[in-house]
Amino acid sequence: MDIITTLGQLMNTTLVFSTALIFVALGGIFTERSGVVNIGLEGLMTAGAFAAAVAANFVEAGGGAGAPWIALIAAILCGTLFSLLHAVATVTFKANQVIIGVVMNIFVLGLTVYLVKSLYDGQGQTETIKEAFSRVAVPYLSKIPFFGEALFRAYPTTYICYALIIISYFVLYKTAFGLRLRSVGEHPGAADTVGISVTKYRYIGVLLSGALAGLGGATITLTTTNDFSHTTISGQGFIAIAAIVFGRWHPIGAAAAATFFGLAQALRNFAQLFDFSKHIPNEVLYMLPYVLTLLVLAFSAGKSNAPAAAGEPYDPGKR
Repeated sequence: MDIITTLGQLMNTTLVFSTALIFVALGGIFTERSGVVNIGLEGLMTAGAFAAAVAANFVEAGGGAGAPWIALIAAILCGTLFSLLHAVATVTFKANQVIIGVVMNIFVLGLTVYLVKSLYDGQGQTETIKEAFSRVAVPYLSKIPFFGEALFRAYPTTYICYALIIISYFVLYKTAFGLRLRSVGEHPGAADTVGISVTKYRYIGVLLSGALAGLGGATITLTTTNDFSHTTISGQGFIAIAAIVFGRWHPIGAAAAATFFGLAQALRNFAQLFDFSKHIPNEVLYMLPYVLTLLVLAFSAGKSNAPAAAGEPYDPGKR
């Protein structure tokens, strides 16, 4: 295998791992730009992964037509539903956003493990998804050396990811909706003064984070693991939060940061191809993405440029 082909496959695997992180990071940007911190992205991602696996199993049992796409929709709806709980608690009842996020993570993980055991006769994981997504090659473009293999022979979710990065940037920075959403996250009192509904835009931000986190969770079960268990997500929601911080709450920056973390995960698989990696314990390779996450947070914490009102409940009486 020549070096160009190897690098192309490494980049392709990087995109497989980073696609889910990018979806979740984009969702986190929408909610934090509206002023609501959502630490519960890990839980919302878990809910999406669970919903996708169960929906795919049930659809396959009934014939299987369109199973991965129906599973994707189920995951988006499930993530949105759980994020609604987060929105009600933090926006309407002004609960502490960090605590609600932590509770969401614990609650969803426990609930999904219970439901899996209930639905699958006590087993710790769902049945294997038989009709998961397959890679789709774009005609002509997939034949380009290196970039063709890396970018244009991918799962449908990766192509959706390309589009959502552009759409998210356009919506946030080129539309009146994006301007209002960001104003609510920077100075909700001023936004309220000119007639912008802080509650409405914060609800929209949180619900978008749930939909995109659910999509990210489904991406893992429908492209990588082909089933769901309590270890399917394994902290990837937290890595996505690190990508948001590293990417300065910007869609393109967060996508680049998520790709960096995806590369760390891909290297874990490709390291086995090289002689030098035989001397590296597998545990070290598996730790790599999480160690990088800690390092990135440590070095970028003092340079953060978070929305000014992120994490602060809005009280109209104090404006």
